[in-house]
Amino acid sequence: MFQYLNERIRCLTVIDIALTKFAVFFSTLIIIKLFPQLLMINFTVLIVLALLCASKPFHTFWFKS
Repeated sequence: MFQYLNERIRCLTVIDIALTKFAVFFSTLIIIKLFPQLLMINFTVLIVLALLCASKPFHTFWFKS
């Protein structure tokens, strides 16, 4: 399954990836508007989650051949 998805993602351009990021951003805004109690999560927890989610792509992009 991952091999198939890796083959499919090679067709994407930088513009496609940027538009996907914007779609996720705006979807997140909709979720926050629907569930404002999610904003009560501790800021430190959000930073840790962001760093954990970013570590694998960062390592793959910069350190793998």
